[in-house]
Amino acid sequence: MQKIFFGRTQYLDIIEKRVKGLCEGYRQNMCLIGPELVGKTSLVSRFISRFCDTRFVTVYLDIRHEPTQVFGRRFIGCMLYNFLQNSNVPLREDLDFLIEKASGFIPKTAGRMRSIILDLDRRKKENIFTQLLSLCDSLHQETGKSCVVIFDEFHNLESLGIKTLYKEWSQVLITQKTTMYLITSSLPYKANLILSKNLSLLFGNFEVVAVEPFDVRDSHRYIDTRLAPGILSQGERDFIVHFTGGYPFYLDLVCDAVSSCPHPDLVQILEGLLFTSSGILNQRFYNYLKRFNDNPLAQDHIGILHCVSCGQNRIKDIAHIIKKPQTVVSSRVSYLLEADVLTRSGDFLQIDDRVFSFWLRFVYQGKLNALTFDAQNQNAVFRKNIEAMIHEFLASAAKRLPERIAEMVRLFSDDRIQVDKKSMRLTHFREVKPVEFNGRALKEGLVCRSGDGLWLFGFTHEAPGEDDIASFSQECRKFRRKLERKVLVTLSDMDQNSRLRALNENIWTWDLNRLNQMFDLFSKPRIVV
Repeated sequence: MQKIFFGRTQYLDIIEKRVKGLCEGYRQNMCLIGPELVGKTSLVSRFISRFCDTRFVTVYLDIRHEPTQVFGRRFIGCMLYNFLQNSNVPLREDLDFLIEKASGFIPKTAGRMRSIILDLDRRKKENIFTQLLSLCDSLHQETGKSCVVIFDEFHNLESLGIKTLYKEWSQVLITQKTTMYLITSSLPYKANLILSKNLSLLFGNFEVVAVEPFDVRDSHRYIDTRLAPGILSQGERDFIVHFTGGYPFYLDLVCDAVSSCPHPDLVQILEGLLFTSSGILNQRFYNYLKRFNDNPLAQDHIGILHCVSCGQNRIKDIAHIIKKPQTVVSSRVSYLLEADVLTRSGDFLQIDDRVFSFWLRFVYQGKLNALTFDAQNQNAVFRKNIEAMIHEFLASAAKRLPERIAEMVRLFSDDRIQVDKKSMRLTHFREVKPVEFNGRALKEGLVCRSGDGLWLFGFTHEAPGEDDIASFSQECRKFRRKLERKVLVTLSDMDQNSRLRALNENIWTWDLNRLNQMFDLFSKPRIVV
């Protein structure tokens, strides 16, 4: 977990809004979904620490692989501890003590808790999940307080072995009006499957909120908060933003390592984290790969991951490299998608965790392919790869935006991508050349010709207004040839009115985040401004 909490106001605001809605008779359950290490637990912890409202009792549980009786005791203990926090009762983390102290305030609820504990001790599972959750209603009836139940990594509830888990939970979600559930998951594919199949309700549905890594600007601000000026060059700071992908955990680790060195060497720091046998990330990633050990297809799965980490991220390319039929590769890929190791955008596969992808390519596979046990030589190869990656990033950063886009669109080869739940084809172009415009903010562009149509790109570093959208649309009308796609690229945030105007004009807008997503698909360095 990161040492300081930073940003995330958009998520905190919506959680607080939903919780306060309970008191106004509006109950909206929430699910925070995002990859591991993106900061979901930190976000929830921050909410709990700053939310002070005696009308609510928070019940936070990190869901582990544990027996039902342990889970049940933790649920009851957490509810009582938080209920008694404002009662001037000296607290102990002792369940019997907490029930005894609470009996004077909530005798009926305390009595039900004792009954449930007896059932847990008898290893009774039938209806036990419903009984635990119904304690929230009992507490509300006796005190008027509403419960906010937080299940961190909720998908692990399946390990309790309760066969009717989702059926019981669904019934409770429909009937409970004074309890809100805030759940999180680091397995987006699995979580969405559970929510769409097992917990898809007319009433009590979960609002799904995708928790993203820090964007470029917040990543920079985070680094500036953690590191004193002048410790690293601006180019090195930019590279850290690119390399970590904005994951708070990785930013924190790198900043810690930099701060602890009197004369930090970025290559040496990354070597210590990723390459040395005692490196924190090296050990973490080796342990992560152990999840495949018991699968007879482990080598195929790791081989596919290695291909994707090297930029060979389409099934047809992978099938050619590992010399297996595309149908077989598709089956293996389906397993990796369901395990949330890979994600997919149309024809493209991705490893969202950029640091893990780099380790897989240059550390794990590098050591497997080494011809000798010469650790010093392997070390030198790793350092060379890091240095080459930094050099490539800095060289790309020195290029102008139209040049970088031109390099990328020349790689389009009629593959499809997924954009806002729509499938779009990236046309293969036979000609890509610059074009000039006469707009206020819009002066440069690209015209990209295919066999039977063309794409037109416009570039602006400023935030385009509605007039700029109209100006670009007017420029597009000057082309008599069939215009397949109009793309406006900006490195600044667009206001909502401009976005709507672009949508009405059928203009595809690429902001900094969308632009970097496109660069990721083609293994190109991100833009960091």
